[in-house]
Amino acid sequence: MESVQQLIVCGGCNAKIGPGNLGDLLADLPKSKNENLLVGFDSTDDAAVIKLTDDLAIIQTVDFFPTMVTDPYLFGKIAAANALSDVYAMGGTVLSALNIVAFPEEKDLHILKEILRGGAEKVEEAGAILAGGHSIHDHSVKYGLSVTGTVDPNKIYQNNTCQAGDHLILTKPLGVSILTVGYSAGEVSEAAFNQATKSMETLNKYAMDIIRDYPITSCTDVTGFGLAGHLHEMVGEKFSAEIYSKKLPYFEEAYTAAKEFILTAGGQRNRNYMESKMDFTIKDFGIEELLYDPQTSGGLLVSVPEADAEKLVSELQSAGIPAEDFGVVIPREEKDIIVY
Repeated sequence: MESVQQLIVCGGCNAKIGPGNLGDLLADLPKSKNENLLVGFDSTDDAAVIKLTDDLAIIQTVDFFPTMVTDPYLFGKIAAANALSDVYAMGGTVLSALNIVAFPEEKDLHILKEILRGGAEKVEEAGAILAGGHSIHDHSVKYGLSVTGTVDPNKIYQNNTCQAGDHLILTKPLGVSILTVGYSAGEVSEAAFNQATKSMETLNKYAMDIIRDYPITSCTDVTGFGLAGHLHEMVGEKFSAEIYSKKLPYFEEAYTAAKEFILTAGGQRNRNYMESKMDFTIKDFGIEELLYDPQTSGGLLVSVPEADAEKLVSELQSAGIPAEDFGVVIPREEKDIIVY
């Protein structure tokens, strides 16, 4: 079967527009004044939330990108898991999804069938309804989902509501873009690549099923802006965060590859935006790149009161989720993030 090898140069969330440029684009757009819009794009959150009744709101999100792997079926699973994640990041339950497809007219349609099969399996795994979609011809393959979820309006998780003293927990290891780019260049082992793809196709549903039983103060999923960029959004202008590098969850071979300058375009965009907001008290280029690395279908980043952090991590790890407590929210410092 024909592969999609030529499409992996800047795929997945590595293809995302950088955080600085995106913020500038959105800044001047008119904001809705509808009182039922509980979360909109003005807060750079993971999805929109619209109130329907006092105890029911819908979550709306859309996510699609070019591929970062050569297997169409695997690409479909990863892209779908990534799109579904936004609903989980808001504390919601997935209700339905629509396919979004861009596909070259001259390409073998069996490739598209395999992409759609992978996506459909993940939607089914999420317990949701795949209800159709939209497709166009384009010069490169792109795939994703428009997703609708539900949530109690009083139990929405937002990405910027953490509090000083909260512990920071991440539910998936960092480094998937470094590994996929490195593997395509022949610089990363197949075993490490398989670790990355397994992580990317894993739904954040299973972590959220545990997380929602705890007094979470803030939640987001780590995707194109990297851990540094998404943590920057979480602390905002009110707080800063301390990261303890020895506690970070990451793929060992991604760390090694980063130290050998296996870099991603998205990681460099994130570095350019975040570098002035970071204080690295250690000299470790590998850790820097892992923090800037765009994560496709990355883990959930949650802030939780100190008293609940150890129990939450223990329960997540007991369920096979490689979560780690890697940092703390602190009162505002000169820099957004201090890395030790």
